[in-house]
Amino acid sequence: MGAKSEKLGTVVSDKMQKSVVVAVERQVRHGLYGKTQRRTSKFLAHDEEGVAKMGDQVLIAETRPLSRRKRWAVIRVVRKALEI
Repeated sequence: MGAKSEKLGTVVSDKMQKSVVVAVERQVRHGLYGKTQRRTSKFLAHDEEGVAKMGDQVLIAETRPLSRRKRWAVIRVVRKALEI
């Protein structure tokens, strides 16, 4: 099999134990009009140590199915969220 896919995204929810919701944004061109649009996909990612907090930018990688919706795992926190 090929290499595991990796994505860079922002944590939008950390309310679960050992799991976070990561929003990954991408740009796609409209099929007919050609205008670029921003599309967002949400992924459930496994976070064993609970290091990722809301607003953090994280790197997630594909993994074996861990639950019904969870197929990604947090590799590392790229940038911490700004504390206000």
